Amino acid sequence: MTIVIRGSYMEWYIYLLAILGGFAAGFINTLAGSGSIITLPILIFLGLPASVANGTNRVGALLQTLVSVTTFIKRGNFKILGSLWLIVPAMVGSLAGAFIAVDLDEETITYTIGIVMLLLLIPVLSNREKWLQNDATENKAINKGLVVFVFSILGAYGGFLQTGVGIFLLSAMVLLVNYSLVHANVIKNVIVLAYTIPTFFIYWAHGLIHWEFGLLVASGQMIGSWIAARFAIEHSGSNTWIRYLLVTMIVISAFELFGLRAMLMKLF
Repeated sequence: MTIVIRGSYMEWYIYLLAILGGFAAGFINTLAGSGSIITLPILIFLGLPASVANGTNRVGALLQTLVSVTTFIKRGNFKILGSLWLIVPAMVGSLAGAFIAVDLDEETITYTIGIVMLLLLIPVLSNREKWLQNDATENKAINKGLVVFVFSILGAYGGFLQTGVGIFLLSAMVLLVNYSLVHANVIKNVIVLAYTIPTFFIYWAHGLIHWEFGLLVASGQMIGSWIAARFAIEHSGSNTWIRYLLVTMIVISAFELFGLRAMLMKLF
C-alpha cells in the first residue's frame, strides 16, 4: 500500500509538537491510559489517513511499553511471573475480540464504553484506601474465577477497540486483585506490550505504518514513559498523583468517546 501524505513540507515546530505530544501520551499511558487520544489526532494532523494513523500509533505503543516495563523491572521489585494468571486470560480474550470486532456496531460500543467510563468514577473516587495503598495485598481473599472472567472480557475489549483499556485494567487490578497502583501499572504495561506485538506486525504487513512519523512521535513517548515509570517507583506519594491523573483521563476519555470534542471544534 502506498501512503500519500498531504503536504510534503512542514514547519519545524510541528515536528516539535509531535514529539511533545508523544511525551505527554507516553507519560499518561504509563501511569493511567488513553494516551492515544493525544497521539492519534497528531498523526492525522501530520497528514496520515485515519487507518494509517491507527497503525502508525502502534510504533509508539510498542516502544513506550518496552521502555516502561524495562524501567519498572530494573528499578522495582515486582513479581511479573506471579501475575501470569491475569496476563494469559487477557491475551486469550484479545484474540477473541479481534475476530468478533467486524460484527459489532462500533458507534454503539463507543457510547457504551463512555457510559462505563463515567460510572467508573464512582469506585475510583469512593474507594480511596484501595487506590492509595502502597503495597500489593493480593493474598487477601480473591474470587479468582471472577477475576479471570473480567480479564478475559477486558482482553476482548482491547482486541477490538483498545481505547481506555489501560484504565479498565488498572481499575480491575486495584479493586478486584488488591494490587497497589504502582504494581498494577507494571502488570498493565506488560499486558499492553503483549497486545501490541502481534498487532504491530499485522499493521506492518498490511503497509499501514508510516515509519518517519511513527518514530517521531515514539521518541517523545519513550522519554515520557521512562520518566513516568521512575516517578511511580521513586516517589512515595505517586499513588495520589496517579489517582488524580486516572480521574482526569477517565473524564477526558468519556468526553472523547461521546464525540463532544468534535462537536466543540465544529462550533468554534
